[in-house]
Amino acid sequence: QVQLVESGGGLVQAGGSLRLSCAASGIIFRLNTMGWYRQAPGKQRELVASITRGGTRNYVDSVKGRFTISRDDAKRTVSLQMDSLKPEDTAVYYCNTDPLVLPYNYWGQGTQVTVSS
Repeated sequence: QVQLVESGGGLVQAGGSLRLSCAASGIIFRLNTMGWYRQAPGKQRELVASITRGGTRNYVDSVKGRFTISRDDAKRTVSLQMDSLKPEDTAVYYCNTDPLVLPYNYWGQGTQVTVSS
């Protein structure tokens, strides 16, 4: 069955770095554009970065120059390197396809990122 398992979150001071990882199973990973989404308290979930099967990357303006998305099709993983973190990056981070195509509107458990000022 479909499974997305996110890891790597934590508590970090502003200006610090974290690297998130997502392991996927039950999907044809190599054919999908993969994305990292985040949801802050009281806000809607947003797509912050995506990477196509050809390696083209896109970022929301607020993270450009600070976050880097990558993928490893052999390992079926997608990663997000987050540098120069800001308190406004605090959120639960999820990986998923872009657009959202998994059955039953599937989401993993996410990983919490907290940036202190």
